Amino acid sequence: MPKVTTNVWINAPLATVYEIAKDNTKFPEFMEDVKSVEIVSQEGNSVISKWVGVISAFNVKVRWTQRDDWDDAAHTCSYSQVSGDYDSMAGVWKFSEENDGTRFDSELDYEYSVPGLGALVGKVIYSLVVKNMDDVLGAIKARAEAA
Repeated sequence: MPKVTTNVWINAPLATVYEIAKDNTKFPEFMEDVKSVEIVSQEGNSVISKWVGVISAFNVKVRWTQRDDWDDAAHTCSYSQVSGDYDSMAGVWKFSEENDGTRFDSELDYEYSVPGLGALVGKVIYSLVVKNMDDVLGAIKARAEAA
């Protein structure tokens, strides 16, 4: 299963960055590849939401339902796909104070297979996932620094 690890330093307070990341229903407002996020249920800091994203390079929509478990004390979010287009998808976001700003670390384990298209397509998908994760972190960075 491929693993993607990315991080970014954000020139904004931890509380600001964490609040923006936690409010995923606003992601379509400032993330081009996120078309919609709808909260299905919420119990405390556990949230189930339906997502629609687009792989711009192929103009393909990807749909999934995701569970987010937020830990406000540790400033982390563990998430996993409940159902959807990925074969599997799970990860964690970690936020920490660093150098008068915030460090945002992201880890994602995923499996997304296209039957019959083999390893070459797997490499293309991996590069698209890395770009997408970089774009997500970059969008949250831009939003937090503009706040």
